[in-house]
Order: sequence, then C-alpha cells, then structure tokens
Amino acid sequence: MEENRANSKPYNLLLKIKGLTRCLLKDICNGQSPVLYLDRYRNYCSNPTGNCSCSYEKQQGQDMLTLQRECHAHRLNVLLRVLLIVQKLLRENKHGSKRDIYYMYPSVFSEQAVVDRAINDICILFKCSRHNLNVVSVGKGLVMGWLRFLESGRKIDCINSPNTAYSIPVHVEEVRDIISVAQYILIVEKETVFQRLADDQFCRANRCIVVTGRGYPDVSTRRFLRLLMEKLHLPAYCLVDCDPYGFDILTTYRFGSMQMAYDAKFLRLPDVRWLGAFPSDSENHQLPKRCLLPLTAEDKKKVEAMLLRCYLHQEAPQWRSELEVMLKIGVKFEIEALSVSSIAFLSEKYIPSKVQHGVFI
Repeated sequence: MEENRANSKPYNLLLKIKGLTRCLLKDICNGQSPVLYLDRYRNYCSNPTGNCSCSYEKQQGQDMLTLQRECHAHRLNVLLRVLLIVQKLLRENKHGSKRDIYYMYPSVFSEQAVVDRAINDICILFKCSRHNLNVVSVGKGLVMGWLRFLESGRKIDCINSPNTAYSIPVHVEEVRDIISVAQYILIVEKETVFQRLADDQFCRANRCIVVTGRGYPDVSTRRFLRLLMEKLHLPAYCLVDCDPYGFDILTTYRFGSMQMAYDAKFLRLPDVRWLGAFPSDSENHQLPKRCLLPLTAEDKKKVEAMLLRCYLHQEAPQWRSELEVMLKIGVKFEIEALSVSSIAFLSEKYIPSKVQHGVFI
C-alpha cells in the first residue's frame, strides 16, 4: 500500500521540508524570486476517442509557482504555513485533521478547500500520501461482518457480532493480523442501506464483509478496502443508487478521484465489480412509476460529462453502456426503491441472487 512509498518516513520528510525551505531562503537572499515546480496528475480526461496519455503512474506536465504572480504568491504563502504545521506534527509525532489545520490561520486560508489544495501540493512535492504527513480525516466509514483485526494493538472483533457496525480505522497503517472467513466484500453507497442489511441480519446469513463510505468515500475507507482486498484476496461488489451521483461514487472506488489523482494508484480498487442498481433493474423488478424520478438538466449534464471519461472507454465499456441506458431512458431511482414489494428484498433476494448467479459487471 501507499505506506510503502520510499522516503515517506517522518525523518525523511522532515529532511525534505528542511531542504525545501533552505532553497527558498537561498533564492530570496540572492535577490531571486523563489520558484516551485509541482507535477500535475490526472486519472482521466475527456477525450471522446479514449485515445489519451492518462496514467496512474506518470505526471501530466508541471505547474510553476512564482512570487511574481499574486495568485501564486498567495498559494505559496498558504503552502508554507501548512508545511510549518505539518513539520510540527511530524516532529511531535502527533496527528491533525484538515479542519484542525484550517483553524490555525482561518483569516489567511479563507476556506477549507484552500488548505486541502495545499496538502495535496505538499504530497506531490514530497511524493508521499496524506497520512505520511500525519494529516488525517475524521473517519466516517463503517464495517461489519466476518472480520477480525488489530488496530494499534486493539482487537476489533466483528465476527463476534457480524451485524454490528464498527468505525473504519483512521490510521489504516496501524491495522494488523487481519482474519476473515468471508466469501466476498460488499460495498454499499449509503448508511441507510447498510443499516437495512444490519437489521435484516444479512451478515449472519451470508459470509461476507459489508462496508459503507456513507456517500463519497473518504481516504480511510478506500485505504481500508484496498488493504482488505490485498490481504484477503476476496471479490468485492459495489451497490449504489441508479443515478449520476451513485455512478460517480462507484467510479471513485474503482478509479480514484481527480482531486487526489497523484495518489490514485494507491487508493483505487481496480477489481471492484458493479452489483447494481442498474437502469434495467427498474423494468426487471417492475418498479412502480412513483419510485422513478426523471433526470434533471443537471443530472443529464453530469452523465454526459462522465460518458467522456477516458477510463470508461478503456477499462469499463460495459459500465459506460449502462450509463448510456440511464441517459436514454431518462429516469433514476434509489437502491431502497427495489424494496417496494418487500422490506427485506435487498437482503433476501436481490443481493444474494446477483452474487450467486454472477449478475454484475
């Protein structure tokens, strides 16, 4: 995983911080304008031919930051302030959240997105992952099922009560001794569906591990899932709403996000399979019209933009075909709509049948 990156230990990062600041000071003392070069990454483009150079391994050019441009000067100011905080965290072996960092200089940072960008810039500069900087997100992911592991020496025993939700560890690098008798991993988009499965005792009837990122997954959830898939060698299936945002969440799991494209190769789950909900499910399961909502103009615009993503052309053409069907029929629906005929339909029929008969893409 990403913790195996070379030179990402605290001592080495502190040396890099020291080296960078010395170079900047040297330029200033010599009357020169400091310049920083930031590699630019992307995990997809919108080339309609699917014939592009996007890569999880290589940068796509560079950005040059200089004090001679006002917008760059502000960006450098923010980057150095965040770097100062990171240096303190590393020296003291402490962890802080992005929100903690924002409140150190709220008048300078102005909004959280400014801090997020600076943290990404630092990761790119030092070729490390966010957790290497001791910067963590407040974990929001949940897990249940046939799983047992140690986190920082503390035993997390989901097997003892497989339908009880546990928070996904924030410090995934501290997870050890993973044990499981599960047959597969099920990723569900929403906490409501996760809770439905828990209430139906889904994991007691099905030997599996269920995870939810509660919407767009955070870094900890994606790192944890990647760790489980690497260690347990289990198939993973993803269940999302049949709408543009559900599909976008699905692609975030498999391909990573553009915002963190520099780290996508360490966060993506290339082997995850789409279990549903498919546009065709509305007809196959005879959903009543009251459960179907028309795609809005914003929805259609989002679908059209996603259809251009090169990785759908190259790596997931069947996913792209289903997205085209969604746009063609012009409707969307939530996972819960499939339970219109029976509250336990997802747990007792839909999911087990799809997994058993290989109805996924």
